[in-house]
Amino acid sequence: MSLSLNHLGIDLLSSEFIADPYPSYERLRQTSPILYDADWGLWFISSYEDINALLRDRRLGRDMEGAPKPDPRTPFGKLHHNSLMEKEPPDHTRLRGLVNRAFTPARVEALRPHITAIAHRLIDAVQARGEMDLLADFAEPLPVMVIAELLGVPEEGRAYLRPWSQAIVAMYELAPTPEDEQRANRAVTEFSTYLQGLVAERRVAPREDLISALIEAEEEGHRLSEDELIATCILMLNAGHEATVNAIANGMLAFFRHPDQYELLKRSPELIKTAVEEVLRYDTPLQMFRRWVRENVEYKDLRFEKGSRLALLYAAGNRDPARFPDPHRLDITRQDNPHLGFGAGLHYCVGAPLARLEMQVAFQALLERLPNLRLASEKLEYRPNFVIRGLKALPVRF
Repeated sequence: MSLSLNHLGIDLLSSEFIADPYPSYERLRQTSPILYDADWGLWFISSYEDINALLRDRRLGRDMEGAPKPDPRTPFGKLHHNSLMEKEPPDHTRLRGLVNRAFTPARVEALRPHITAIAHRLIDAVQARGEMDLLADFAEPLPVMVIAELLGVPEEGRAYLRPWSQAIVAMYELAPTPEDEQRANRAVTEFSTYLQGLVAERRVAPREDLISALIEAEEEGHRLSEDELIATCILMLNAGHEATVNAIANGMLAFFRHPDQYELLKRSPELIKTAVEEVLRYDTPLQMFRRWVRENVEYKDLRFEKGSRLALLYAAGNRDPARFPDPHRLDITRQDNPHLGFGAGLHYCVGAPLARLEMQVAFQALLERLPNLRLASEKLEYRPNFVIRGLKALPVRF
């Protein structure tokens, strides 16, 4: 009888697993770091060495000829078809080149004062209360406001972004339901219609925002088609905040549960950059990403057949003791830290510089303004999602 997650007592959809997946990852990595589970139809990869190598292997990809895909006649299927995240070269190269032209490191770094001002306004709004839900009152609105302003979404439209985004990204979980699909199709329809209006406005009157920049961007004579432009804006709005929301909340929870490291960061704010990298390693918001095997692959003593699928467990790799000494310890002074929080290889997260900047600013603002910030309750619940893992709420006092 072949080994499976079930035989190891691992239920990826259980609330117990989602609340703390790391003991299960350790068991999986020690027992079978590359495991095929027939129930899921996936190879689960849990060691850092293997995940890092396979992310960079061009015989694997997000798309392949003949792969089953969402129906392109549906709104979500159309979005999926036109998304940079689901493309392989040459289409990926063309789209990413255009996005990179509009989403430069200089443009991101220039946002630091503006992001800082947003963070302080959010703290101003709650400071007199002495308590807040750090997730709903701070970690959620900060990146949503930043990416909305960066793209040029007016204030009156921003309240819809998070609900639309959550409905769409639910389709990237391991077992989306028909209800999830209905919600995603409705969200894509509404989101696309809204963005089409903004794109039409920017074609007539360009502004200093990313939608205008994407319309104007050219790479070797190519432009984004209208469908690609909408899909790219939706991807940037989703990816530009969805993981960052959880990274901020997960990071603060890690600090609360490691008060020695929290106090160290208060005393030594110059450690902020390594602290951000460490919380991304320690409790990775994006737990897993999948890849298609685009041609037969011999790897170590195994053979991945063309058409099979790999589930690369980023969070398991980030706690691999073979790569990270004392991996279950939060250490904000950790120097050698090539974590997998943003992936690796061709599909490395295009928004990584913005996510890093937002996390640095968020932690610095909370440390400066709310030095007595602490957990208000140890009874925390996680949303019922595995791939993008995050809390329902994070109650704090100060």
